[in-house]
Amino acid sequence: MAKSYLAANFGCMASAMLLFGLLMVSLHLTCAQVGVSYGMLGNDLPSKAEVVALFQQRNIRRMRVYGPNQDAFQALRGSNIELMLGLPNVDLQRIAGSRAEANTWVQNNVRNYSNVRFRYIAVGNEVQPSDPAARSLLPAMQNIRNAIDTVAKSRPQSREILDPIIRFLVNNRAPLLVNVYPYFSYDDTPAINLDYALFRSQNPVVSDPPLQYSNLFDAILDAVYSALEKAGGSSVEIVVSETGWPTEGGRKRGATSIDNARTYNQNLIQHVRNGTPKRPGRPIETYIFAMFDENSKPGEEIERHRGLFSPTQQPKYPINFN
Repeated sequence: MAKSYLAANFGCMASAMLLFGLLMVSLHLTCAQVGVSYGMLGNDLPSKAEVVALFQQRNIRRMRVYGPNQDAFQALRGSNIELMLGLPNVDLQRIAGSRAEANTWVQNNVRNYSNVRFRYIAVGNEVQPSDPAARSLLPAMQNIRNAIDTVAKSRPQSREILDPIIRFLVNNRAPLLVNVYPYFSYDDTPAINLDYALFRSQNPVVSDPPLQYSNLFDAILDAVYSALEKAGGSSVEIVVSETGWPTEGGRKRGATSIDNARTYNQNLIQHVRNGTPKRPGRPIETYIFAMFDENSKPGEEIERHRGLFSPTQQPKYPINFN
């Protein structure tokens, strides 16, 4: 049954891309469940049914996809996997400009699949505030929300866009979805220690009295919490909608490897149960990027080497989601 949803995705920095999410009242974030993003930009990937079976085999109970895919919806029918469904950027202006278009999109991609467990709709993906589509985010979110209802630290130039969306999230008791990538901060900044990025530091590395940070993930996340507080969004929860570590590519020698990816992702799964220094004891719902390597994905080499599994469904390294 469709239960939830709505998120708009904003790009703000390499290490923390902001998405904005609306969670319907019927859902409650009571535990730290780690999901995995399912990218489909590859010509050698397994079938959708095989992918769903692999998620279930590995006890991965949440999936993120970046746009509607009817074969994936069919494979997910009746499964216990909760889905974050993306509304692609190319559709933002169309959905923002017409409630009828939003109603049709929700009908075709949500209502027609009543036995798929939809958790969120992520409206847009890494939209920069300077992009023309940025002004379509809020009206697109509102139109999608209306369609659903019929079923049952930012830069100064960003504030004009972000502040109304934050108010929208507060009013709807909705989470903010954030892409958190310590790898990119590590790759871009010579001074950052690898152990700090991989959750391996045993002692605090950064001090922000009275808070102490032994890992970069918490530092990034708490910076976003602080920005939310300053913008009147102190009640907004955060869902980490993407994070992970590539196994090849990048600029720093030895940074991308099977061992480092395994270390980061396994430590992440254990860590998010406990919250951050700013919000201790509050588990963080988190999605690892990604299920598979995608050999057709554009961009730098690292973009094609982020999978937990090869397209043959063999694990690239051992990892435990339990």
